[in-house]
Amino acid sequence: MPVNWDTNCINDITTDVSHMTSLGLESNLSTAATDKIFYYHRGIKNASPASPILVLLHGYPQTQELHVVPLLRSDIPLFIPDLPGYGRSSPLPGAHDKRSVGTAILLALTNLFPSTFRPTVILAGHDRGGRVCHRLAVDATHHPTFDIRGTVLLDIIPSLTQWKSFSTAAASVRSYHWSFLANVDLATDIIMGGGGDYYCRSNLYRWAGNRNASAAMEKFQSHNAFDVYSNAFKYEHVVRATCDDYRAGAFEDLQEEEEDQKAGRKFDVDVMFLYSSEFLGSRYNGEEWRVCMGSGNFQEFGFGDGVGHFIPEEAPENTAAAILGFYDAHK
Repeated sequence: MPVNWDTNCINDITTDVSHMTSLGLESNLSTAATDKIFYYHRGIKNASPASPILVLLHGYPQTQELHVVPLLRSDIPLFIPDLPGYGRSSPLPGAHDKRSVGTAILLALTNLFPSTFRPTVILAGHDRGGRVCHRLAVDATHHPTFDIRGTVLLDIIPSLTQWKSFSTAAASVRSYHWSFLANVDLATDIIMGGGGDYYCRSNLYRWAGNRNASAAMEKFQSHNAFDVYSNAFKYEHVVRATCDDYRAGAFEDLQEEEEDQKAGRKFDVDVMFLYSSEFLGSRYNGEEWRVCMGSGNFQEFGFGDGVGHFIPEEAPENTAAAILGFYDAHK
């Protein structure tokens, strides 16, 4: 479904750009309107099998990873895009299924190196970004120009497991947005009617842990994160595209996972699963991921101390340490 893209979103608020570029990253802010995908990058020219590109993908309702990057070593090549339709990135001309989203992200990455170069990459994604990583990793053989070494999945379970859990009333209420947002036209009208920025902020508070701990919330809101995230949701194209992300999660993505299981398509790369013990971990069993494992190895770590759904923002030090450990083991 084509969505009109208001390119004013690119330069509307740029405090996040100042923060990220101060860390030694470059952005394509000046060419984002042409490139379609907005991204930050660092050290791509130095990438090699011994120094893979770390691709960081954010979740809903956010944009690029603001909190983990300062804790990553400066020698690690980075590629950090806004998912299509989120933040400054253009919506896709068609559906926002994870295969199409992942392909668009890899295509944007290929523009940063010669066509003869086959980059080695490690994927790490939170929430919706994690679902893109899931699809890319299972589809690794569909992307022969990339050597996908492994993926880190943050605070998600397989979509099939998620949808099946809604057979209970409590699970349906907790994750109301899965079915609400999937009704794209209705959800877009309601969210815009009440203010997209308000809806974004309300969900940030709803899914965070330690809501009464001022230090934790101060950490989450650092770098003007709440302003950056919520400002993007003032734009109807962002609201509509992110709703289509969830619509695809109920249809194309779910069908692809079902077909994976029937055909025996699984993770043939290593997977690390990070989750919030008191949020996702209290409702689901991370062992659900083992059903999706092929020849790859699986490991999981839970974060306690009241950490909620937003692991990269609420526990950036532990998140960065886990990602670094996985990265170093796969370079």
